Amino acid sequence: MSADKEHRALYPGTFDGLTYGHLDIIRRGSKLFDRLTVAVAHNEDKNPVFTVEERIEILRTETRELPNVEIASFYGLTMDYAEKIGASYVIRGIRVVSDFEYELQMALMNRALNPRVETLFMVPAAEQLYVSSSLIKEVLLLGGDVSNFVPPSTEKLLRRRFNVPRSSPGAS
Repeated sequence: MSADKEHRALYPGTFDGLTYGHLDIIRRGSKLFDRLTVAVAHNEDKNPVFTVEERIEILRTETRELPNVEIASFYGLTMDYAEKIGASYVIRGIRVVSDFEYELQMALMNRALNPRVETLFMVPAAEQLYVSSSLIKEVLLLGGDVSNFVPPSTEKLLRRRFNVPRSSPGAS
């Protein structure tokens, strides 16, 4: 990295149910860049379970040990926000082939909108490849244990939001 230019990246997303896969990408991204902004997109079309403020609070709680990570939110186009904060890179997580197809199309559109910002694809740890926020919600609602897939702050808020009590040890 050049000493005269800070390398800054943006990791945008809905983060409506922060997973360990998200955190894996955030931690690894924080090692690659001088500054990493993790930004919650305002996207009501996705019918989020959590408010933007709740998602920001979970992200802040779970990334507090990463000094070069900042948490924010934004409206509008990702490329406009990347330009606004001075990010030269946008990180996108990819788990499965269908993610890649969608993200490639989005990356090409983003490049057309702002060729100064590069899109980088990152794959989460292998044990998190099949985990999605929507799948976590479904498993929780059906009585499954999600503690291996989401941090405690997310699980607690999900249980509260869906009124799902914590199972007693040994219960099935």
